[in-house]
Amino acid sequence: MPGGLCWAMSGRRAPVLTVFAFVFVSWVCGGAVAQTAPPPSVSVVPVVSRQITETGTFIGRVTAIDKVDVVARIRGFIEERTFVEGQNVKRGDLLFRIEQATYKAAVEQQQASLAKAKAVEINTALQLRRGKGLVRDETITQASLDQREADHAAAEADVMQAQALLNQAEINLGYTEIRSPINGRISLANFTVGNLVDPTSGKLATIVSQDPIYIIFQASQRDVLEYKHRLAESGGKTQHVTVHIRLPDGRIYPHPGVSNFLDVQVDPNTDTQAIRAQVANPEGLLVPGGVVGVTVERGEPHSALTLPLSAVQLDQAGRYVLVVDPSNKVELRRVNTGVEEGKNVVVSDGLKEGELVIVEGIQKVRPGQVVAASRLPEN
Repeated sequence: MPGGLCWAMSGRRAPVLTVFAFVFVSWVCGGAVAQTAPPPSVSVVPVVSRQITETGTFIGRVTAIDKVDVVARIRGFIEERTFVEGQNVKRGDLLFRIEQATYKAAVEQQQASLAKAKAVEINTALQLRRGKGLVRDETITQASLDQREADHAAAEADVMQAQALLNQAEINLGYTEIRSPINGRISLANFTVGNLVDPTSGKLATIVSQDPIYIIFQASQRDVLEYKHRLAESGGKTQHVTVHIRLPDGRIYPHPGVSNFLDVQVDPNTDTQAIRAQVANPEGLLVPGGVVGVTVERGEPHSALTLPLSAVQLDQAGRYVLVVDPSNKVELRRVNTGVEEGKNVVVSDGLKEGELVIVEGIQKVRPGQVVAASRLPEN
């Protein structure tokens, strides 16, 4: 029915109609409006080919490459602590100084003992030399010469013993200065100045190395076997895998790492093998003992078709997407998806490069319907 008729019958001068006529006119006018409704608007993006690298995800534990518990090796009172708790220290830095007076006195005592022993050794050497001349003149007996030789040998042994005791005294004196054996960050001090410590006192502090650092994670036997198969296929060119770290706040750690150790045995409780990767840690973001996400590259980059995850729908028959053809009609297409790459997912079949899939407005359309498609910029 023409639009003019609808207007005329709805105007003030229209005659009074029966209920049946009113319903009829309403149906006709509503039908005219429906016929002129614009097609629904949707947003589409093209299926694109990208270079992707298949990955696996794991949970890893941050572990220091070097960790040292600083302990006292002699008995004495702590005279000085030279570090600030939590600071970075370098190998050879002085950490604690134990009272030295007693150990300096011990060194001086052993120096005196060594000097005395050397004097005795010199005297016995002279007596032995004279004895060799006297025995030729038969002034002394051979037994007397043998005794002088024994006395000289004993004096030489006393010199060696005195030298050893002096060395030990100097070592003990050196132990009064406790220095850092590694580069790293030092913990809280368990003892303060004035405390008496000895080798049984336990750790005075702990130093852990910071850069580089280890990430240890568990991989299933299946993952390990797949890696070995890829290694065999590549001719053994790539001995290690590249790993990427996801921090606890969800951010991607800027420094990738490389695996450098595969455990020699399988954990019978979890059927997994430990893998260790070494990662640079110049900013100190990775703290020993922390938990991080680990993403492992499972092969070389290759080309694959990808589309946004938001385009993929699921029903009882499986996954599908809605494609807009060149005539702007909607078509339902069944697809098989692969690994996820950020906000995108790999499609193994069901689509061709360049086809447009709906990512926004999916709920407003159905297959076979004509739509007004607007193309979103590619990510």
